[in-house]
Amino acid sequence: MEDEKIEDIEIRLLLEALYRRYHYDFRNYAQASIKRRLRQARDRQGVATYSALQDKLLHDPAAAAGVLRFLTVQVSDFFRDPTYFKAIREKVVPHLKTYPSLKVWIAGCSAGEELHSLAILFREEGLEDRTLFYATDINQDALEAASRGIYPLDRMKAFTENYRLSGGKASLSDYYSTGYGGAVFDKSLRERVVLSDHSLVTDAVFSEMQLISCRNVMIYFDRDLQDRAVGLFRDSLGRGGFLGLGSKETLRFSEHVDAFSEFVREEKIYQRRKA
Repeated sequence: MEDEKIEDIEIRLLLEALYRRYHYDFRNYAQASIKRRLRQARDRQGVATYSALQDKLLHDPAAAAGVLRFLTVQVSDFFRDPTYFKAIREKVVPHLKTYPSLKVWIAGCSAGEELHSLAILFREEGLEDRTLFYATDINQDALEAASRGIYPLDRMKAFTENYRLSGGKASLSDYYSTGYGGAVFDKSLRERVVLSDHSLVTDAVFSEMQLISCRNVMIYFDRDLQDRAVGLFRDSLGRGGFLGLGSKETLRFSEHVDAFSEFVREEKIYQRRKA
């Protein structure tokens, strides 16, 4: 028990140091996830305690970058949870087609799998030319991977099945070629994309979005931080805009729930109320 208390103190001090030294704020992330990831980072850095890890990251930006990679690592797929994309295609897109121009924000875009999925979906629905995509993450490595658009070939079979189940209208292979040891997705899919470093914890709103997709991100936040992120989404959406959280997250307990109505309940797609 005593060891656990000391460990908790060390972790709080380490997260405070990371925030004060580098302005990355993980102080209100869910503790179970943070502890698991910090344990991996500590072991990788070859130190015995979190205090030693704190000392290392305070004096070595490269070590801090290594810790940050563990804290922000995310794994995603193309058309992950196909029923979510099917709902976007069949129920949200008809509304989006009424707008002359569109802005879409993929918050916590990781290595770009969801960004490319939405870009393909919007192309097939005739919306790509009028859409500007904003894809954000705090992990620079992830943003660079998203900008390259290269993914392991051994994942293409699963991605292709997801695409089919999501209601894809062509073949996923139409959108990529092989090279550089992987599947290289057509760079034209990224022509209307702005990739940006943005933190849901400390940064400000984007304005007048028609669709925000943020899945498997807020599960790592505590309640206060979840409320901050949802408030950010509320203020970033135009009236009648859509917020997609995916089946694992909900607005039910958010202090901002009254700003939204359920649009596709099972996929946790919400619409900002118009009044």
